[in-house]
Amino acid sequence: MFPDSSPQTPDPDSDVPPSPIKERFVAILEVLICSDFPTQIALGATVAALGYKPRGANGQLQLGYVVGVSLADAIVLIGLIVLFLYSHGESPREVLFGRRRFAGDIAYGVPVTLVALGLAVGLLLAIQNFVPWLHNVTENPLAGLLRSPRDAWLFALVVLVAGGVREEIQRAFLLHRFEVWLGGGAVGVIVTSVAFGAGHYLQGYDVAIVTGLLGAFWSVIYLRRRSAVAPIVSHAAFDLLQILQFVTTRT
Repeated sequence: MFPDSSPQTPDPDSDVPPSPIKERFVAILEVLICSDFPTQIALGATVAALGYKPRGANGQLQLGYVVGVSLADAIVLIGLIVLFLYSHGESPREVLFGRRRFAGDIAYGVPVTLVALGLAVGLLLAIQNFVPWLHNVTENPLAGLLRSPRDAWLFALVVLVAGGVREEIQRAFLLHRFEVWLGGGAVGVIVTSVAFGAGHYLQGYDVAIVTGLLGAFWSVIYLRRRSAVAPIVSHAAFDLLQILQFVTTRT
């Protein structure tokens, strides 16, 4: 008998390696979608269409708008990240939090917070002494949101969920994508930190620089420990301490 020379139909269940070009393109799209700008723009437009404006009659930001959009954005963004990871057959638990026990990473995040505080204070003092013109915003626009203890509690919820949890999960996902498909972890640290700092430029050039460097610091912590838990603890505690400082100095 002669061997069958008819063309073979590819097995749909066979492990065909994906095209690197396709995977990089998809990774770029996911990074752009999860960069926070598309989701915030979409949510802001939706809220505006429903009749809620970011600023009141006096021109100041409205706390309710900031709280609502920030928390909704956190839910949407984290949901997208989990969806993208599952769609690639990746485990969100392993990519975002590694295999370490949470208790150890939570404990590790406490001294990391102190280091972050020291880094921020040192950088701000250096800017104040050597390049004071970078302090171009005299009053943080977000400070006007804290007019009462209730406002402080609401803003604390925002920085805990939308700041600490969302931003560090987002950072871990973006770093993972850069490390696997887009040039490596070092490139990811640079790109995400610049973008993180740029997102705070309305608070002043000095704040944008310090924020970007803090983002790089938390990025390195994630890459070293392969878990976003310690950066979440450190970031959330850092922001909460800032609110506490502001409230105590105003009373």
